[in-house]
Amino acid sequence: MTIDGVIPSDVMLYENLFEQIKVADQLEYKKAWVGEAHFSIRPEQTKEKPLLPHFNGELCINTDILQIASVVYPQTKNIEMGSAIRNILVNGGPVAHAEGIRNFLTIHNRTLKESNRKLNIGFGVGRFAYANAVYGVRPRSELEKITWPVLKGLVLKEAAEIFVRLLTGELLSSKDIAPKILQEKSFDEKIWANIQQIRPSEKEIEIPPFWEFEPIKIIPVEIDLSQLDLTIGTHDAQLQQYINQFHPVKVFNLSVTPNHVIDTTHDQMRGTYHKAGGQWKREYMPRTLMIFVNGDTNISPERQSEFATKEAKDAIISYWKAMEGTVDENKVRQGMENAVYGNPDEVYEQISERFHEDDRIMTWFDFNTNDKEIVIRRMKDFMTLVAPKFNRK
Repeated sequence: MTIDGVIPSDVMLYENLFEQIKVADQLEYKKAWVGEAHFSIRPEQTKEKPLLPHFNGELCINTDILQIASVVYPQTKNIEMGSAIRNILVNGGPVAHAEGIRNFLTIHNRTLKESNRKLNIGFGVGRFAYANAVYGVRPRSELEKITWPVLKGLVLKEAAEIFVRLLTGELLSSKDIAPKILQEKSFDEKIWANIQQIRPSEKEIEIPPFWEFEPIKIIPVEIDLSQLDLTIGTHDAQLQQYINQFHPVKVFNLSVTPNHVIDTTHDQMRGTYHKAGGQWKREYMPRTLMIFVNGDTNISPERQSEFATKEAKDAIISYWKAMEGTVDENKVRQGMENAVYGNPDEVYEQISERFHEDDRIMTWFDFNTNDKEIVIRRMKDFMTLVAPKFNRK
């Protein structure tokens, strides 16, 4: 992303990422979650209905967390790598992703065990449909086009089941996967009427698989999955429950998710989390949080607060300019409410007020800056000046 008129090179972005992860390891952060994207956004911005026409730059350059993890683990001691999230619809689909992860675990199992670390795979679908469409995950008929807002959730369910069951070592064919059934109750009256014109008098409509295959079993076969943690990125409570039939799968939610949804999810997961994972804990659903903290000891707490607040507001304004080309004060205010900012005491108080004491915070420090030193400063200020306050409670 362009910041102050500068677009960083791909090499610079990776160098910054690896250095920040090394520092995070030294500061005793537990996990480094890395975002994912596929294909340049530039061609999408030239189409008749452009995607993010005001965004200048690329959304992300990581296309494979396994390659990043292969670099990070030998250079660090304690920090774990995670994908937030790995799109299992692209790059060959769920079968290919299951195979790649089993291969990674086979190669790196000894290193992970010796350092008592895991590979954390957060998985789901990508944010932008154009990447999925390249691999055939798009409406294939007029019926699927009409029903796509509902159907795409069932496609994720199909992919997730294939991915988890093959990854955990099952012998599996596409016939073993739950069918995708469209029901009248999932659509409003007008859309269902359009559906009935294509498939008259049908109350339930089965959609053919997006991945069709004869019985297969992923290799390598002899693999210990104890160094793997899975987390699904979806708000669909039924899918969260369904996938836990097969293996322990944790859940992603955002800091902007209403508290009642968060609490309901925890209540549900206490009853449906796969028994092999043990008892459900609140930390199994990490909460994403943008953090702007200033702990500069050369200035007063008041000035620290002023600088951090300005950083936060500048970041939110920059975000909305990139997304929409303009600034809506209501959206800026809402963005500020979803971040925490200020001097160390203020940041501590804001987090304490907003989150349960057993929540795990997924900290985000590199928002609206390509300067690795600023990111590292925020990381250090948080871990040395804010985190200890929680440990003293």
